[in-house]
Amino acid sequence: MAASARMSSAGARMSSASARTSVGEGLPEADKNSGETENTYILRPIFQQRFRPSVVKGCIHAVLKEELAMAEYSAEETPQLTKRLSENIKDKLKEMGFDRYKMVVQVVIGEQRGEGVFMAARCFWDADTDNYTQDVFVNDSLFCVVAAFGCFYY
Repeated sequence: MAASARMSSAGARMSSASARTSVGEGLPEADKNSGETENTYILRPIFQQRFRPSVVKGCIHAVLKEELAMAEYSAEETPQLTKRLSENIKDKLKEMGFDRYKMVVQVVIGEQRGEGVFMAARCFWDADTDNYTQDVFVNDSLFCVVAAFGCFYY
């Protein structure tokens, strides 16, 4: 008797599972996929779209030269300047066509007093697809260190 109860519950599960799969069978193909995008299953970036540190560094350097060539250090204006620089650099990197990359841009500005500064970053990422680059800009009044990280979305 216990065996027949198990069989009937298994049969009930089977019929409910088949009922679940048969719900969408009567719909036309256009209605099944409306509004949904299909997965691309891309696990590695195309070679032309890889994060290239040398190209990114050139872009960062150009933005820093343009924005900071005649800049003077001001403790009150530095927070807005760092935010503007990071946004400008991030926008330029997006225009470069690194599809499926998350861009993280870190900007540090300090007063130039002849002192040394050490900076470090640690990341947990895929060394085959993810990378970073950094650039330093110095004038008589300030120093600026920019680090840009490109992390590929799987």
